[in-house]
Amino acid sequence: MLSRHHDPIIAIATAPGRGAVGIVRLSGKNLAPLVHALLGRDLRAREATYLPFCDASGAPIDQGLALYFPAPHSFTGEDVLELQAHGGPVVLQLLVARCMALSQDLRTVDSQPVLPGLRLAQPGEFSERAFLNDKIDLAQAEAIADLIDASTEAAARSATASLSGAFSKQVHGLRDALVRLRMLVEATLDFPEEEIDFLQRADAQGQLERLQAALQTLQQQATQGALLREGIQVVIAGQPNAGKSSLLNALAGAELAIVTPIAGTTRDKVEQTIQIQGVPVHVVDTAGLREGQDAVEKIGIARAWDAIEAADAVLFLHDLTRCEHAEYAADDARIAATLADKLGRQVPVIDIWNKADAVEDIPPPASGIRLSAKTGAGLDTLRSALLQAAGWQAPAGGMFMARERHVQALRSVDAHLLQAALHLAQSAQALDLLAEELRLAQNALNEITGAFSSDDLLGVIFSSFCIGK
Repeated sequence: MLSRHHDPIIAIATAPGRGAVGIVRLSGKNLAPLVHALLGRDLRAREATYLPFCDASGAPIDQGLALYFPAPHSFTGEDVLELQAHGGPVVLQLLVARCMALSQDLRTVDSQPVLPGLRLAQPGEFSERAFLNDKIDLAQAEAIADLIDASTEAAARSATASLSGAFSKQVHGLRDALVRLRMLVEATLDFPEEEIDFLQRADAQGQLERLQAALQTLQQQATQGALLREGIQVVIAGQPNAGKSSLLNALAGAELAIVTPIAGTTRDKVEQTIQIQGVPVHVVDTAGLREGQDAVEKIGIARAWDAIEAADAVLFLHDLTRCEHAEYAADDARIAATLADKLGRQVPVIDIWNKADAVEDIPPPASGIRLSAKTGAGLDTLRSALLQAAGWQAPAGGMFMARERHVQALRSVDAHLLQAALHLAQSAQALDLLAEELRLAQNALNEITGAFSSDDLLGVIFSSFCIGK
């Protein structure tokens, strides 16, 4: 454990600004002397006590609730003190300053060290200590941040499931099965002279196949969980006046973008996050794609192409009222060719035939979606198409939150198990290679829960948390 993790820490745990209640949180070893000095009394464990919080002269800073959680029965596994006061920033800052001043006074008593000086907590340091002290694993720690950042109800519920250990439990089950298989292989390597074929009698082939099947299921769930967390980036593109801004407004259910008959009204990106069946969809309206008429419009069109290249899906809008005009159709064809050249087949492009309400006599196009951003007809079909393009499948059972790094780790496990299966088929000639692939698979699996991780990875993860968490 790094030396900084031995220091007691303090932070304001509630969001900046004014509120009815604000919380100051402390964590460290042997906080009891500080608790007594601050409050003038000892506190009962895990029992809320209403009392004044006083400054050095004994004058009350505020009155509120104090809760003391002695180690190891706390969130961090260390002594934890929470002071719940009124949520004014000055009040909370005064409490932090008072605690830090007291900790300096208590560094030594009668020439004996009592308590290291308090320092301000770094982002995510409370959760990091909970992880380091085996109160939660890394996937659960990440779920804390995901729960705070959840933008939909489905995402919040999935993050709660991950925090309770739903994801970790499945990872641990895979790891245990993998360890058992590794033991069989290692036993065969250690005792090659034995007549008993350990692998055959223990059905190593069947164990590996069952492990791969369970991994496939977990991969599918993790992919869906990552989609709930990250959402999908959808860009609306097309010629000016095709109805891009109207479609954004229709999907969002609000007048977000300016809509006029004047071509080139949208000069910059307009973004809005909506949800479809609980999946966050980040919709971006862009400037009409044409030869820019002025410097400002040219910048907007360049930004539109940048957004298109970063998209997970593109809605290519066509104007049904103009699609039979040769010049308009030729411009659409040029845009389609550019989209294909820039995106290839990796990013789905969905053709949207807009203004269906104005041309009901025109037969539907052979492909794509016919809709009216004005009346809303066809929007449900579009929503379903977006979920399908993202690979979303409504879960039959429970759902948990996952991150892209979890998905990548599971893909690495899958690749190592595939190699392991090939080596197993070669029997005794490749048992050492089989054992190595199983070891690498276990390491990749352990990266998810943090049983095998680097300090650099931990730094990246916890630095994205808010201070006080």
